[in-house]
Amino acid sequence: MKFMASIERDAATERHGYSAFAIHPSRSSTLATEPECVHSMAMRPTSEAPANSPPACIDEVEPNAIPVAPVFGILFALSFAHLVNDTLQSLIPAIYPILKAELRLDYSHIGLITLTNQLTASLLQPFVGAFTDKHPQPFSLALGMASTLAGLVLLSLAPNLALVLVAVAFVGIGSSVFHPEASRVAHLSSGGRFGFAQSVFQVGGNAGSSLGPLLAAAIVVYRGQKSVIWFSLLALIGIVVLSRVGVWYRDCLAHHRAAKRRAAFHRETGLTRTRVIFSLGILIVLVFSKYFYLASMTSYYTFFLIEKFSLSVRDAQLHLFIFLAAIAAGTFLGGPVGDRIGRKAVIWVSILGVAPFALALPYANLFWCAVLSAIIGLILASAFSAILVYSQELIPGKVGTMSGLFFGLAFGLGGIGSALLGAMADRHGIPFVFHICSYLPLIGLFTALLPNLGTPRRAASTAATA
Repeated sequence: MKFMASIERDAATERHGYSAFAIHPSRSSTLATEPECVHSMAMRPTSEAPANSPPACIDEVEPNAIPVAPVFGILFALSFAHLVNDTLQSLIPAIYPILKAELRLDYSHIGLITLTNQLTASLLQPFVGAFTDKHPQPFSLALGMASTLAGLVLLSLAPNLALVLVAVAFVGIGSSVFHPEASRVAHLSSGGRFGFAQSVFQVGGNAGSSLGPLLAAAIVVYRGQKSVIWFSLLALIGIVVLSRVGVWYRDCLAHHRAAKRRAAFHRETGLTRTRVIFSLGILIVLVFSKYFYLASMTSYYTFFLIEKFSLSVRDAQLHLFIFLAAIAAGTFLGGPVGDRIGRKAVIWVSILGVAPFALALPYANLFWCAVLSAIIGLILASAFSAILVYSQELIPGKVGTMSGLFFGLAFGLGGIGSALLGAMADRHGIPFVFHICSYLPLIGLFTALLPNLGTPRRAASTAATA
């Protein structure tokens, strides 16, 4: 009876200028063309700690929108597109030896290529996110992939360094457009399970990052620079998939705009502006801890094993694969756990919880290095989804801005960390780098300074029964 009364109230408010959407649960696993959320007009009680279960349709809907279920077709499409995007991104460093040989480049030129790609792929993301928060662009995802496609075609044909730089800039721009807006669509299609949605989205990216070097080794190494053009087929597939996602996103926005113009809507976190800015600073410090430590592992773990245990390159790569596989598993687990117990708890465990294992790793034998690296990867990987969703809940209505900021930081800090740690290794040796980096997870103690936003499941229950 309460449900029917709520539907009747929604119909009445629709006649008075508010929006009420119909729900079609049977289509939740397809690329639906209508937003799948239902609204309740019940008033939520005011409290200092907000319910951190933002609206499911988009980040600017009424605060009492009660999510129904994730739109799995959209989430899996985004995850696949993320796999394509990150595969093509990781292809660039994988073909450096080919470019160096065919175009007669030196190492400073390689560094310039990396800088160009990283700058366009990281620094632009917060600006793209801020712009699309104010002006959502349903088909910007497909346009971003088209930029990547143009970059790949140009890269396959580039006869000199200048055109290579233009090509990798196009690929970087495509990534800058993709991540903030795709994260927003994952958020709005989550059905209220925001951590789960971000984890599904992130798993595709992690898989793509590992596929790029493998595909480069299988194709480009044997066929040369011109064979890069074959990867444009992947980008074409990505454009088709993201165009379908764009149709769903456009229809969701179209259903919303009339209600957004009329409905008075307040989302308060109960935090002062200073506290919010301070909390963002803490999150940035935590991202620094995570990605500098990851840089030490992904870039130098194989060198550490080769130097300490006299392993072959092949055996060292197998140990690195164990670590990367654990990261993929941890990425998927972190989001759903955060939905259940709260983001702050996951951040605590995923950053600080790594500390004892990281501190033990430089002193372990080969067997325990494998075990410890798997544990570290599993725990540490869950941090990013929790940090990203926490930032979105900290500043409601800025999903794109927060996604762009933290994806940009992830790209940028990973590149900076790799360069700085490489310089440190040249001066003091690889073992010294791993001893220093083993203390980075202790920065997780700063998590204590973050405000408690409540647990998502309890917050959603409060909104539903209010």
